Amino acid sequence: MAEVASHPKAADGSKPLNVLMVGTGEYTTGFVGGGASGSDKKVGVVGLTMFDLRRRGKVGKLSMVGVSGKKYPAIREHLNKNICQFYNNLDTSFASYPADDKVDPESYKTAIDALSPGDAITIFTPDTTHYPIALYAIERKIHVLITKPAVKTLEHHQSLLAAAKKHGVFIYIEHHKRYDPAYADARFKAQSLGDFNYFYSYMSQPKSQLETFKAWAGVDSDISYYLNSHHIDICESMVQQRGYTPVKVSASASKGVAVGLGCDPCTEDTISLLVHWVLKSDPSKRATAVYTASWTAPQKAGVHSNQYFHYMGGKGEIRIDQAKRGYDVADDNVGQLMWYNPFYMRYAPDEEGNFAGQGGYGYVSFEKFVDGCVKVNKEGPGALEELDKRGLPTLRNTVATTAILEAGRRALDEGREVGIEEHDGVWKLI
Repeated sequence: MAEVASHPKAADGSKPLNVLMVGTGEYTTGFVGGGASGSDKKVGVVGLTMFDLRRRGKVGKLSMVGVSGKKYPAIREHLNKNICQFYNNLDTSFASYPADDKVDPESYKTAIDALSPGDAITIFTPDTTHYPIALYAIERKIHVLITKPAVKTLEHHQSLLAAAKKHGVFIYIEHHKRYDPAYADARFKAQSLGDFNYFYSYMSQPKSQLETFKAWAGVDSDISYYLNSHHIDICESMVQQRGYTPVKVSASASKGVAVGLGCDPCTEDTISLLVHWVLKSDPSKRATAVYTASWTAPQKAGVHSNQYFHYMGGKGEIRIDQAKRGYDVADDNVGQLMWYNPFYMRYAPDEEGNFAGQGGYGYVSFEKFVDGCVKVNKEGPGALEELDKRGLPTLRNTVATTAILEAGRRALDEGREVGIEEHDGVWKLI
């Protein structure tokens, strides 16, 4: 489908960012298994946000790439019906790879090759594919946004860091919980609560998600990489500025439910990581964190994602429950009471019929990436250090999260406690 010829320029006159969306599934389009997703992302997140950013002049040409081009006619129909017609004719056009009659696992290379230096990609694909796709783009001077987790190993994380520095591109991890207003405020308030002492978090999704992820669940990745990554990043971002670093990780997992639903026999249901943190300037000061994630929560829990944490410092504590936000809906068509989260993505249109979710923290996360890319394109690679200092979830600011996630996986596989060391910015597991 041809691109619509004209879109407004950004308010500051900067050149709109051309973006390739890698991955055509639930998070990008909301299209799963031949129709709209059964989750809270029925019209996706990435595509809708990019279409609106294009309407606002921040994004220019849009393209999309997946493994199978045969899905595109149905995806375009889905986007036209549920976005274009719903949001006042919001333009949902995009160039697509591979062709509608082709299946090509390597088509991301053709799609990236069609871009120019300074353009950008978003990666929403299985975890094991993040590294090769990101590296291919970086080597062609393309900016990259990667869904969490960034990659599965410290080796790959640090390899991407070196490549990004060499080619002067912006690499951003889509840790959108950093922009949840309550979480963001808690991160700020934690700085005045004294030494880090204890952190506990829980995040889950219903068993229905295992249908969506059955192709890779437990094989290519696990629930800790998928969901614990949220709260590990939040905790890291709260305590790293106070000088704390993780030093060892142990892990425990439950099994049985996912396997009973037809997932691979190695699929864990729930994973808990026990992480020991120390203050680098005074190793006698220690803290404990427990991160738990599950994708076998009840189907009718009333929320798509339970999410809460407890932070305790030497001078106070913080508790956040973001599953039930004082907003519940009883709907006979649903058959149960539901707690919705319009603070992530607000799908209700405004009074003129336009998309009105620009303040949602899911949308904000993508806009900050786009703004960061434009800044680097205007000011050069020197802007990258400033973006790191802003505390954004850049590749450099999320190394500890990857270290903890890989250490947790190795702790489960090897049945031991795994150590973490960092010297002069170089990380390794022991």
